[in-house]
This record gives sequence, C-alpha cells and structure tokens, in this order.
Amino acid sequence: MHRDHEGGSGRTLRRPEHGARAVRIGIGGPVGSGKTALVAELCRSLAHHVELGVVTNDIYTTEDADFLRRSAVLDPERILAVETGCCPHTAIRDDITANLDAVHELEKRFPALDLVLVESGGDNLTATFSSGLVDRQIFVVDVAGGDKVPRKGGPGVTRSDLLVVNKVDLAPHVGADLGVMEADAAARRGTRPTLFTSVRHGDGMEPVRDWVLGVVAERAVFGRG
Repeated sequence: MHRDHEGGSGRTLRRPEHGARAVRIGIGGPVGSGKTALVAELCRSLAHHVELGVVTNDIYTTEDADFLRRSAVLDPERILAVETGCCPHTAIRDDITANLDAVHELEKRFPALDLVLVESGGDNLTATFSSGLVDRQIFVVDVAGGDKVPRKGGPGVTRSDLLVVNKVDLAPHVGADLGVMEADAAARRGTRPTLFTSVRHGDGMEPVRDWVLGVVAERAVFGRG
C-alpha cells in the first residue's frame, strides 16, 4: 500500500492496490501568463498531500525546470525537462512521445506517484493537450492582455477543464474589468469552472489546489484516517 495522504474534509486519500498510474494534469497558456509560477505554488501546497512529479516543456532550453529546481519546490529528481525543438503545442498534442517518455520515467523512479503536472511551453489560445498525454487540462491566461481574452475564446479557453485567470492584481493598472472577464468566461465555458488568482501573491490558490486534489481523488479510494 502506498502511503496515505490527507484529502479534503479530513479524509485519508489512499492509492488503489492494483497500481493505477498517476493522474496527469496538463497546464497550458500563453507566454508570461504564469504557468511556471502556478506549477511552483501547486508543488509547494500539494507536496505534503500527494506524491508529485513535474514535466516541463521548453523549445530549446530547460529554463522552466531549472527555475523549479532552484526554487526547491520539489526534490530535483521529481522534475524532468523536455526540449521540444518545435512549436509547443506539437509536443503536447500532435507528437507526445517525448512527454510520455518523461512521464513514464517519473513513474519508474517513483512508483508511488499520485500526480504528474505537465507544463506546456508558452503558446496561444489554441493550445490543447492530447487525451493520450493528460487526464485533465488547466489553461492559464492573465489580465495583462485586457478583459477581452476570455471573449476571444479558442480551445484553451473553451475546452480546458479549469480556466485560471491570473495576475488579477494588475487589473486596475491595465483597465481590465474582472466582472466582464468572469461573465465572458461563463458564456464561453458553460459549467466548466473559472478561477481568479494572483499567483505571485498567493491569492486565490486554495481553490486551485482543492480542484487538483479533487481530480486526484477521482482515481483514489477513500478511507478514514
């Protein structure tokens, strides 16, 4: 039996006995939206709840993985970098081999893994993950582009399982109306959730963390601690 983890409501989260693979959550979004910062904060807040690993994607560097390692958010061995050498969405949607290899390597290193976060390289509103790579998708946008971003739609906004609107602290400085963004996101996304954060300041992260834990819980067996 893998070690138990405290989930919401004081329940104990137990991995299934039959060796079900780790849950994979993709994190995508435009350049500068705060994807790596979000991954870092999730690692900090989830490391004591679940067994966690991270795969990052950059075109020609390992910059995001290096940032996470320097930030000491996880054991460095739990962070792997993929240099895609191509358009970011190609490596997460069209030819996912390098990312799958990295995920499998993490699962081999850490057989008790509950969760792997796969961070895309910076892309545009069309970025989506292959269902062969991830189980759920988070898409991150920020208010610096103005409040019209959710209205523009695109697969990242409309189809992601969770939309995160980041850098809300900048809204007054760029003339972005968060109420407009919330209404437009709801119109585009229907019942799919949208959460507003300022990751840099730690604001709004608890609902994001709880959403991730809920996804992990779907693959787990619950027992009382």
